[in-house]
Amino acid sequence: MLKYEEIVSYIEEHIEDQTFIPNMKLPSLREMAGHFSTSVGTVLSAYKYLEQRHKIYSIPKSGYYIVGITDSRGYKKNSMIDFYSGAPDSRYIPFHDFQHCIDKSLDLCREVIFTYADVQGLPLLLDTLEKQFKQYQIYTRASSIVVTSGSQQALDILCRMPFPNGKKTVLIEQPIYYGMIKSIYLCNTPAIGIRRGFNGVDFEELERLFYYGDIKFFYTIPRYHNPTGHSYTKAEKQELLRLAGKYNVYIVEDDIAADFDTNSRNDPLFYYDSSDKVIYIKSFSKVLMPGLRVCALILPDLIKNTFLEYKEWTDTYTSILSQGSLAVYLGSGMFDKYQDSIRRLYMNRMGVLQETVRENPAPGLEWNIPDSGFFACVKLKKDTPFDKIQPMLFKNNIRLMDTSKFFLKEFRNNHYYRVSVSKANEDEIRAGIPKLIRILGRYN
Repeated sequence: MLKYEEIVSYIEEHIEDQTFIPNMKLPSLREMAGHFSTSVGTVLSAYKYLEQRHKIYSIPKSGYYIVGITDSRGYKKNSMIDFYSGAPDSRYIPFHDFQHCIDKSLDLCREVIFTYADVQGLPLLLDTLEKQFKQYQIYTRASSIVVTSGSQQALDILCRMPFPNGKKTVLIEQPIYYGMIKSIYLCNTPAIGIRRGFNGVDFEELERLFYYGDIKFFYTIPRYHNPTGHSYTKAEKQELLRLAGKYNVYIVEDDIAADFDTNSRNDPLFYYDSSDKVIYIKSFSKVLMPGLRVCALILPDLIKNTFLEYKEWTDTYTSILSQGSLAVYLGSGMFDKYQDSIRRLYMNRMGVLQETVRENPAPGLEWNIPDSGFFACVKLKKDTPFDKIQPMLFKNNIRLMDTSKFFLKEFRNNHYYRVSVSKANEDEIRAGIPKLIRILGRYN
């Protein structure tokens, strides 16, 4: 038996005989490596494997812990209430349906699956996406769509590549999805921020930055913003596009949560764009499964060829099996049925969150809770570092993300805390939110 397998078996056996109990902290990587006379990397691989199988979970800067026992409905007993995760709830992912799509994809893509494919994307998927995008009020041609291996790859390429406007600096909302911030730092991309609170951005400040800031593109999440949950109005979207056209700034629209929107008239920025300034990004990781690693972009003609050149020498092409499976799933109509059910699921969870917050008022806590999506947000009056509240969160079986990493260094603060309902069901929300409010209120 390999050392990796020994460690996995050791932990699973101790969970089974209840030597390791729910929420118990596992030995550190170094301690476990010493116990098994192996490397820290081997232990980390074993821990990651068990984490993927929902046997253990991690808390940043703290360690790995045993997951609680599950009941017949799949709910965790005596376990952490997860207000941390940004991944979809695995209990509702249509694995069985998607398995059929994988099998069908193997038949349809037999000729190309073991050869080098088109860097732009599988033609079957591009044609399917052209039709699918009409549901989002996106009218485009398949020839303008490019497929990447997840949205993170798309953001990384956009940070690195030159733009037709000849500008160098990326402007991002503050706070914003931390994957974008990581790409900026790792690519050494010049970047500045603009504050986005529960009421959006200051458009006078935005115009000033567009005018003086040498802005290559402005990265924004217009609806169900991560982490604040805020959405722009139609008038705000139109003003943003007016300024982009006036100052020759491209807009990167990350529409990650489009499938959760309950308002069919809430059109994306791309819908209003008449000057080819919007780069539209649509990933299926939040609504379907992160491991699919398929993202679609709609690129202006002036940008597309440069983007494809960078994409080709990054990973040549995105998994044909993933592309084909998604094409079958979208084209069969199964996604539409799943989309309706998952939209209702998160609309209900946000409704319960709104109700629970109303029933537990707390001075000094300002909430933004949208009608759907994954993320709500609470703002504290006092700057409250995460490591100050983490012990109380842990004691009350609550997982929460340290939202300070959603900021550039010069904007970093501890006023905002993201509250995710992606993994927390209605009962967990009702049980966990009053505890969270009491904890935050104590330090506010």
